[in-house]
Amino acid sequence: MTKWNPILEVGTGPKYRALADVIERDIFAGKLKPGDRLPTHRELADELAINVSTVTRGYVEAERRGLISGTVGRGTFVASDARISSSMVSFEPHAPGLIEMGMVNTFYDLDPDIQEGMKRLIRRRNSNAFMRYTDPRGLPEHRAAGAEWCKRYRLDVTPDDVLVCSGAQHALTCCLTGLFRAGDRIASDALTYPGMKTLAAMLGIRLVPITMDKEGMLPEALDTVCRRENIKGLYLMPGVQNPTTACMSAQRREAIALIARKHSLLIIEDDAYDLTTQSSLLPVSYLVPENSVHIAGLSKSLAVGLRVAFMSAPNHLRDQLAHAILNTVWMTPPLNAELASEWIKDGTADTIINLKQNEARKRFSAVKDLLDGLIYYGQPTGFFIWLQLPKPWRGYLFEARAREAGINIFGAEKFAVGDSVVPAMARISLSGPRTADELLRGLTMLREIFYGG
Repeated sequence: MTKWNPILEVGTGPKYRALADVIERDIFAGKLKPGDRLPTHRELADELAINVSTVTRGYVEAERRGLISGTVGRGTFVASDARISSSMVSFEPHAPGLIEMGMVNTFYDLDPDIQEGMKRLIRRRNSNAFMRYTDPRGLPEHRAAGAEWCKRYRLDVTPDDVLVCSGAQHALTCCLTGLFRAGDRIASDALTYPGMKTLAAMLGIRLVPITMDKEGMLPEALDTVCRRENIKGLYLMPGVQNPTTACMSAQRREAIALIARKHSLLIIEDDAYDLTTQSSLLPVSYLVPENSVHIAGLSKSLAVGLRVAFMSAPNHLRDQLAHAILNTVWMTPPLNAELASEWIKDGTADTIINLKQNEARKRFSAVKDLLDGLIYYGQPTGFFIWLQLPKPWRGYLFEARAREAGINIFGAEKFAVGDSVVPAMARISLSGPRTADELLRGLTMLREIFYGG
């Protein structure tokens, strides 16, 4: 346990908040470091001469702020990402000439022709119908298109199973607000999508990290955590996992499904990157249809700006999800959903998927020489790679140094959940740079930083 001597500055506010404040201050001052173990509630109460209940409330407040993580049977630790912003978007203006290798963009030049699509819609006699209020779940024809889209993910669902959302992030928001409550615990990969981290934190829902291997989440680790803690849900990316690029085998998916059913976990399956590869594996949702929500977005495979995603769920969850849509955006814009539906029905979507996979394949092949001698993981048609950093680099340090050199990347700390051990890795976007030449220039600069300091 770390030797930590906090100085509690008690003013007019409650003592528990003053304790959370001193934890935050000492973390950012470097007195407490990620992974440090904090005193037990009783030990700290005795040292500070305050009630145990005050320490408990202080630790809860610090955990709410994303500063610490408590694990039953192990203790309380400073969170792995306590000093790192999990946001993937900076609201500060980008420096001129910044090479974007953090955000996973989607080859915008290959997006469908929006002008041609809109012209076709405007020619219709009923085009004004898309400017009116509709069922929050989506128009029947849009839900039918969603059921058709879900077939790309090897899911056989009906239009009644589908709800139309304003992008995958909105679908996640509806899942967390409609199906969970503040204080609930959801198991996730130890390294996971930062947008899920920040959303859960905002809603007071705790993500509990599950140990991973080259295929992603370990079933036995999930089972152990579920027996030790009151876990209500499970967040998964079994296709191309973000950020590690891991893909679960059929056997792993079956094992995870078995554990989820054993502990009655409500599964949220986010297949954001599944269509960037050519896969024939069944989703975990297929194996546990009675208690799973599957999110099939269009952003990564078709067009980000549409903000359309299709969420499929069993009957007993649909009303709660529909109310969550109603309470957040009322309805996904019918005009956007209609445009997406037309592209799905006329084959445009499949054409765009193939074009983007081909471009990703070209970029992945083009960077192999520059990555020679380095350890990295990725899919041949993937939009990003997971890169091991040479010693003595750590992810957050490399991210900062790359930023100084004019390159935006994401260190592993941005993806870390709770007190999980953070590897010396970074996620490098292959689709972020505007051109293949810019990608090669960025990777060349990163390699020079590796070995030049």
